[in-house]
Amino acid sequence: MANIKSAKKRILVTEAKTARNKSIKSAVKTAMKKVEAAVEAKNKEEAQAALTAAISAISKAASKGVYHKNNAARKVSRLTKLVNTLA
Repeated sequence: MANIKSAKKRILVTEAKTARNKSIKSAVKTAMKKVEAAVEAKNKEEAQAALTAAISAISKAASKGVYHKNNAARKVSRLTKLVNTLA
């Protein structure tokens, strides 16, 4: 355990940020799974709606620095490509 006051604060801040990042990443993964499930079920309308929600979640995560912008772009591209296979 840290003895210096600033080091103790850094530990607390890091724990809070880690929890926030974990929550955001989990939400993104869930949104992606919903898109994949809709595509698997061949439900185009549901897949489109889930894709919109997933893109929104991924973009927010990227803007907050949870994901790198290229990582976010890759995730969006892969999901969009997957949904377009239903067309």
